[in-house]
Amino acid sequence: MPSSLRDTRRIVIAGASTLLGAELRSLLEESRLADADFRLLDEELAVGTLTEAGGEAAVIQTVEDGSFDRAALVFFTGSPDFTRTNLTAARAAGAKIIDLSGAALFESDSMIWFSKLDGLRARGFPTAGRLFVIPSAAATAAVSLILGLLKLGVAHPVFTSFQSVSEAGRPGIEELESQTGQLLSFQGVGQPVFDTQVAFNLLDRFGPHSMQKLSAVRARLGAETRACLVDGAPMPALQVIHAPIFYGTAFTACAELAPGTTFEQVAQACEHAGFVIAPDESGPSNVSVAGEKVVQLAKPERDAAQRNTWWFWGAADNIRLPATNAVKLAEMLA
Repeated sequence: MPSSLRDTRRIVIAGASTLLGAELRSLLEESRLADADFRLLDEELAVGTLTEAGGEAAVIQTVEDGSFDRAALVFFTGSPDFTRTNLTAARAAGAKIIDLSGAALFESDSMIWFSKLDGLRARGFPTAGRLFVIPSAAATAAVSLILGLLKLGVAHPVFTSFQSVSEAGRPGIEELESQTGQLLSFQGVGQPVFDTQVAFNLLDRFGPHSMQKLSAVRARLGAETRACLVDGAPMPALQVIHAPIFYGTAFTACAELAPGTTFEQVAQACEHAGFVIAPDESGPSNVSVAGEKVVQLAKPERDAAQRNTWWFWGAADNIRLPATNAVKLAEMLA
């Protein structure tokens, strides 16, 4: 790819109106690819939205014949259905594709990637790849934890992710905001997105008529985690819980480690895997990680009853972390 993409090639962001698409665009404009010719695409409802790209006014367009022409890189940041609908056209244009929706994970030639994965798996960067998948923040945390602890005899891992409403986009954020105000005013709550009360509530599923399915999120988390792990690494038991928060992903995990494992060994393994361990007893939260590009972890703790079992608590920015990994990958491909 030439140093100036604007002359001959372009970068396409398909799903540009989403929270992830907007974050990705912002990070790209701060990267080595800032001088690219950006083309912003999305589904019909977002078409015509006025935004900014490369310091200039830009309008989000619908996908049509020729939308991916001359594209060097295509990012998919919208819904999985939107990605599946347009993946063939992006491939036909000859672009290298970076999918953040999870839809391309099941393509036979896709390669899953985040910035620490090559080192954790002891593999070289797949320079010949043309279709890449960036895992969610929760999957990145789960995989990093298991692969990081592999030399310490990790066994029987359990990982629970607490999901914020921003995973459902701006409509999810607006619904939590409106429900919070309505409940504090002793009013009935609207439920068009989640079909249930999400404010002041923890849930393992949404209402039956909701288009948002925590079971689907759990399935994606499992598929991404499985795709990242190496032979011999135990697959964790996984759960996804709705938390009444706007942004961020928090998680708790436990696992058995080899007898005699010390705190220093666990902490060193976690730091080597890319975690930043909080220096104090307060630990990370979805608020403390806002805007951060890494996964933060509280100090690991040994279980009081099961001597060889260790507990982990952490958090990550669910929008910025995958967007950051996507930009790092794009710079490597360039």
